[in-house]
Amino acid sequence: TVAESPQELQAFLDYGESWYRSRKGLESRFQPREPLARQPQVTAEARCKLVSWLIPVHRHFGLSFEALCLTVNTLDRFLATTPVAADCFQLLGVTALLIACKQVEVHPPSVKELLALCCGAFTVQQLRNLECIVLLRLGFDLSAPTISFFLEHFSQVRLQTQGADAAEATDARILAGGITELSLADYAFIGYAPSLLAAGSLGLADRLLGHRRPLDLRVSGYSEELLRDCMDQLQLLVSLNGQSLPLLLPPEVVQKCPWLRGSR
Repeated sequence: TVAESPQELQAFLDYGESWYRSRKGLESRFQPREPLARQPQVTAEARCKLVSWLIPVHRHFGLSFEALCLTVNTLDRFLATTPVAADCFQLLGVTALLIACKQVEVHPPSVKELLALCCGAFTVQQLRNLECIVLLRLGFDLSAPTISFFLEHFSQVRLQTQGADAAEATDARILAGGITELSLADYAFIGYAPSLLAAGSLGLADRLLGHRRPLDLRVSGYSEELLRDCMDQLQLLVSLNGQSLPLLLPPEVVQKCPWLRGSR
């Protein structure tokens, strides 16, 4: 959720805009280009299944959305460089999760805990070896700008606007988080920049929640046309995942979405 302590607020006021410009400037460098183009054994459906499995795994360990976003980015960027055998794909998923957690989590899950989720299919040594291969292939260049970062930034910008409604900002941030979690698993969204997905999901969340003071999407710097296209695609994603989305949201937010209540 959005930063609330005086120190966090002051840090945002002092550095938020320059940090945002810096992260936005790095997006294209970390954007994976058609990661499945050179994968003879890994399909979009297999990727969807793996990421859809990683979403509850990251929740099981109480990990941040930032860790999940970094996991998927590491996974996709590695797929863009190296063909992966189908029987090693799950191991790549937990390896990417471990690498992401080491960057942003105070208490990352242990290798044994991660391997236990794979029902003994892989050894510690196999995971360690793959971790080294991934790091080498990506040149240890891991600090990708994430949807999570941009959701937080736009939510903070919104709160600094005169007359901002803090409750609306929080609900939009939570719903947008659920929507973008779904988008991580869908290969159709691979070409969208994280900042565009963050802005589009917040715009869609405001619309779906019927907010009176929605986020001014011009803060994203994207054209109306690009934002509309992104929001339309996310709207389609939401309508196709009526059963899954409520499971990613707290009940109090689901209650504010009449179109979701029936699917919980």
